[in-house]
Amino acid sequence: MALLLAGDIGGTKTILRLVERSVKGEMKALFELRYPSGEFPDLVPMVEKFLTEAAAKLDFVPVPEKACFAIAGPVVNNSAKLTNLPWVLEARRLEEELKISRVSLINDFVAVGYGVWGLDESDLQVLQAGKRREHDPIAVIGAGTGLGNCFAVPEANGVRVFSSEGGHGDFAPRSELDFELLKYLLAKHDIQRISIERVVSGQGIVSIYQFLRDRKFAAQSPEVGEVIRKWESEIGKSEKTVDPGATIATAALEGRDRLAEQTMQMFVEAYGAAAGNLALTLLPYGGLYVAGGIAAKILPLILEGSFMRAFTHKGRMDGLLEVMPVSVVLNPNVGLIGAAVCAAGL
Repeated sequence: MALLLAGDIGGTKTILRLVERSVKGEMKALFELRYPSGEFPDLVPMVEKFLTEAAAKLDFVPVPEKACFAIAGPVVNNSAKLTNLPWVLEARRLEEELKISRVSLINDFVAVGYGVWGLDESDLQVLQAGKRREHDPIAVIGAGTGLGNCFAVPEANGVRVFSSEGGHGDFAPRSELDFELLKYLLAKHDIQRISIERVVSGQGIVSIYQFLRDRKFAAQSPEVGEVIRKWESEIGKSEKTVDPGATIATAALEGRDRLAEQTMQMFVEAYGAAAGNLALTLLPYGGLYVAGGIAAKILPLILEGSFMRAFTHKGRMDGLLEVMPVSVVLNPNVGLIGAAVCAAGL
């Protein structure tokens, strides 16, 4: 038996989990807490507080052998400077101050890549069963604040996950409406190119809605219109009081705003096409997983079919993608699970 410490560190909140790993490799969560990140000057006092609280709950003093922390931001040489926190984290310093033999820092989307290997069938919604090849790579794509990509290769002693910046590739229009959206975004932002992330992300949902509204595709409902106007008035402010992407998605799911419905149709198709492009690049016959904060919340729209039609619609390459396993990740703690999987492999 070994004790592992897993963490999911964000600018707003941090989740810490103590995990027990058996000699057979099975993992069991023993204790978990979340803390407001901004209330601590560094990760070390937070972990110390967590271990103290864990000891009181578990009736023994936990001494983690290994730890992995997923960071919302870039990680270079096992070091990270958090974007929205005045924290500078270095794995070696954490090892010394926390007295943990091995500590690893990984990007939060890389953690999702590890987490896929720790999921149960109930954590997944299969979109296409395909023909899985056990020793082939897997790929993960996830739209949220941005558009994350990563891929993983199974190894003799576990798995190795590689980061990717594929979300910053060029947005590829697939219809006349898509081309109009591209021209709209180029003019709106006064830039020379549009990345996939500007369309397939939470911000992308809002951008598509604004495009359709300004193009007068249909009349917007008063409720959604008010949220969008309020959000637009808060552009440039550090804190927003509304979430327009969630409002648009909910209105589309409930069928009460024609603009929202068309927005989500375009979004889902662009998402599926982007996933298909990633699949063509990597040929991940171990499976392609759709993660991120949006997919599970709009699952009924994804299950309608346009996502997979766009995924497989690749001309002469259709046949390659029609046999590829594709699933949506439903477990919101997949990154935390991944941090534990990564720690186990250190």
